[in-house]
Amino acid sequence: MTHFGGIAGLNRSGGSSERYGKCRRRDGGFTLLEMLVVLVIAGLLVSLAAVSLTRNPRTDLNEQAQRLALLFESASDEAQVRARPIAWAPVAGGYRFDVRTEDGWRPLQRDDLLRERHWEGGVTDISIDYPGSNLHPDRLVFGVESIGAAVTITLYSAVGRVTIVGTGNGRFEVR
Repeated sequence: MTHFGGIAGLNRSGGSSERYGKCRRRDGGFTLLEMLVVLVIAGLLVSLAAVSLTRNPRTDLNEQAQRLALLFESASDEAQVRARPIAWAPVAGGYRFDVRTEDGWRPLQRDDLLRERHWEGGVTDISIDYPGSNLHPDRLVFGVESIGAAVTITLYSAVGRVTIVGTGNGRFEVR
């Protein structure tokens, strides 16, 4: 023990001489352990975000079918407004809508809604069937009348299939 100013056990800075030198204050910064803990937490958060952002392919296929069903309804309405049949036809990598003219079927031009599109949702194949018939046409025709034949359009992908059902009254639903 040192004597300083008549008080036993204190050094010049006023602290205890037994603890002086053994307990030092850290100068700013982080320890390696603290940095590792932060990195592990950040890594976990990033991996959880990546998992939640990954889309389900089955959901993508169903959304493609929903979009297509709405486009079918719009095409049916458009055929009545134009007083000309409109057809939907699958093409390589996608599909398009055609309008019947005096020269035959022609792609719809300058129509943002019924423009040619690429498949989304992983669609690999389609089939068009008219229930109760042996017809398997390569296009779906929307006539100028509001009543038509019932039809099913099936979209196939690596994760399964989904069917769009046309009731014959211009409305389509996904099943």
